[in-house]
Amino acid sequence: MTAKINMIFVLLEKDIREDEIDSLMHAIKMIKGVLDVEKHIANPQDWLAETRAKNELGQKLLEVIYPKEG
Repeated sequence: MTAKINMIFVLLEKDIREDEIDSLMHAIKMIKGVLDVEKHIANPQDWLAETRAKNELGQKLLEVIYPKEG
């Protein structure tokens, strides 16, 4: 039996100004089956999560480039 999907999330590549997002939201609303589209305002927690992820990735890359001996 195939699962039924009731929601999808779209993650933007970068933050977009609120006044510039309306056309994208309108285009998504025009897709068949889309009931509604909502905005999510960027906040400090988003910045924190992104910064931590970048730091973790950077640390892993350094370990690949400069492996610990022993």
